[in-house]
Amino acid sequence: MSLVINHNLMAMNAQRNLTDHYGRLGTSTRRLSSGLRVGTAADDAAGLAIRELMRSEISSLHQGIRNANDAISLIQTADGALQVIDEKLIRMKELAMQASTGTYNSDQRLIIDSEYQAMSSEINRIAAATDFNGIYLLNGNLSGTTANHNGSGVASTGPLKIHFGTGNDSAEDYYYVAISGSTASAFGLGHGAASKSGTGAAANAGKAISTQALAQASLEAINNAIISKDKIRANLGSMQNRLENTITNLEIQAENLQAAESRISDVDVAQEMTEFVRNQILTQSAVAMLAQANSLPRMAMQLIGG
Repeated sequence: MSLVINHNLMAMNAQRNLTDHYGRLGTSTRRLSSGLRVGTAADDAAGLAIRELMRSEISSLHQGIRNANDAISLIQTADGALQVIDEKLIRMKELAMQASTGTYNSDQRLIIDSEYQAMSSEINRIAAATDFNGIYLLNGNLSGTTANHNGSGVASTGPLKIHFGTGNDSAEDYYYVAISGSTASAFGLGHGAASKSGTGAAANAGKAISTQALAQASLEAINNAIISKDKIRANLGSMQNRLENTITNLEIQAENLQAAESRISDVDVAQEMTEFVRNQILTQSAVAMLAQANSLPRMAMQLIGG
């Protein structure tokens, strides 16, 4: 290489290497300080795209877990109210049994029937008042089949739709919670109950126990009401178990997806620290060599002066 004074190629080379090593040192510093291997699209364009999709999936799965937990809370609220209704139905059967025997006169049966009707009214009140986040659970609004669900309006109608998946596939991402009406009239009990087929006491079974015949006929009606209530509770219990299993599955999915996202996005601290030290040494070396290269043209002055 010729000794010239118009250009200092050694200094230019040292400066280029310094810029390169200093840039890599900056990248290592950013990665170590942020904990991310992919901090910008320039780091890994394809990896960034995959990571962002994964992050959206992870966030959706976590929200799905919260949705399922909220649904469990709703089911527990409904089941707790049905447990109280269960106590009222048991008391109504006890009163019907009491009124069925011949040792009571008509006035006493009317007194017994007044408590029977009070229990019926309380069941109606509980069914009308039980709500979760403003959604009434036992008044029949959530009854019907999945085909009755309509979410096109501001307020959805029909069975409650529990959405927990990241898509909109009915086989994978959501299912419905249907709760039949649990009022006394829906169970066929109390003055508000519809008349049944038959004549006499059989047509009015469950509506009152003011006579011995009505009380005896009401025993079967109350049994049917208890069975109907138990079916509702059993359906809610199985749905709660299903949701708990769903939550477990969602947690596993979110955990594995988070691990996959981490392998793409997060920095390997040990590896990056090695790169940091390497680039730090190279930067320091380049600075020293640039200083030496900048002094080389002075050698030409010795020749000129000589």
